Amino acid sequence: MSTSYSGSNDPNDDRSFAVALILGDDGWAVRDLGDDALDSLADAVSALRRLRSEHASFGMLNIDDDYFILVRPVPGASRVLLSDATAAVTDDIAADVFDELDEDIPDIDEDDLDDVDSWAEGDLEILADLGVPEDVLSVICDDQSLWASEQLYSIAEELGCADQLAEVTGMDVY
Repeated sequence: MSTSYSGSNDPNDDRSFAVALILGDDGWAVRDLGDDALDSLADAVSALRRLRSEHASFGMLNIDDDYFILVRPVPGASRVLLSDATAAVTDDIAADVFDELDEDIPDIDEDDLDDVDSWAEGDLEILADLGVPEDVLSVICDDQSLWASEQLYSIAEELGCADQLAEVTGMDVY
């Protein structure tokens, strides 16, 4: 099934969102984490930990529809995936991912960012145990023709909760 996402063309629209996906006995539930979860990776992790889910859960952060972060708290740390490593050059929350990974931010001049292909950084196996293997997640991250929200929707489709994601985030899906 092919599904498209129609984002807003209004540059004043805030296209960012932070949601938690929680696997329960009845399938996936999607919950809004609120705007505070977009302030830093630590804030997103704190919001996810407050859910105290007994089942698998992780967060999806869509940052201005430019890139996304997947975050999955585990005891003593967090597993993270940043869809576009080049975002860390100019964006603090993307740089937080590199801090969590104990990696150096790419040494790219801001003026050259438009000439550099993006790449995913972090744990491409973050959702493998939930049904989205590394090769599928890699293909989704590598598709630069998609907005970040479309990439996240594709992930949600793989998990079987695309409709719930669209409902919580207000995506226009057709």
